Amino acid sequence: MTCKCEDIKDCFVIEARMALPNQFFVGRIGSKWIIAMRDKKKLTGLKCDKCSITYVPPREHCNKCGARIADNWVDVGSTGELVNYTIVNYNDKHLPRKAPYILGQIKLDGADTPLTHIVADVDPDEVAIGMKVKAVFAEGPVNTLMQLDHFEPV
Repeated sequence: MTCKCEDIKDCFVIEARMALPNQFFVGRIGSKWIIAMRDKKKLTGLKCDKCSITYVPPREHCNKCGARIADNWVDVGSTGELVNYTIVNYNDKHLPRKAPYILGQIKLDGADTPLTHIVADVDPDEVAIGMKVKAVFAEGPVNTLMQLDHFEPV
């Protein structure tokens, strides 16, 4: 890494790796979403009736108009399209998989916003935007976003 400052004596570069494990309260909406994945193996979202936008992951308010949508649950498909991705090429004890693995943004059928998650069972050299994928749920209760274990090509 290079530093581009007019006066180099006032510049410094720090190279480090940080792991930031955390816990957070997912609330009523996040809990209901995870429970639907755990108990029914289905994906749901929240829909704004004013804007017709379906959010996955669900959120309490519409990002476009601000309307409260917390009780307007809809089912979305367990299949979708890969709209963006990155290949993770390093290992860290806090990461969910061993490198290399694919972290993708999936627009589920019936949703308007992408869900970021792991894409597995495809070679990183063969992954492509537009690829059709399907959800694979965890076998037992996980009670986190990882209740949805990963997506794989259809």
